[in-house]
Amino acid sequence: MASTAAVPFWRSAGMTYITYSNICANLVRNCLKEPYKSEAISREKVHFSVSKWTDGKQEKPTIRSDSPDA
Repeated sequence: MASTAAVPFWRSAGMTYITYSNICANLVRNCLKEPYKSEAISREKVHFSVSKWTDGKQEKPTIRSDSPDA
């Protein structure tokens, strides 16, 4: 039996909620006026570390800093 429940438009468009929310957040950031726009864009950057594991031991982590647009 098919469900008659409403499907969110982002799902019917083939997007995940994370993709949809990232698009919305980017639109809001671009609509801001200065100096708020540059502050919001600077907070958009992501910092993380990557570690490889060999034979059950962690190698030296690599720290990365990326922005979602990269």
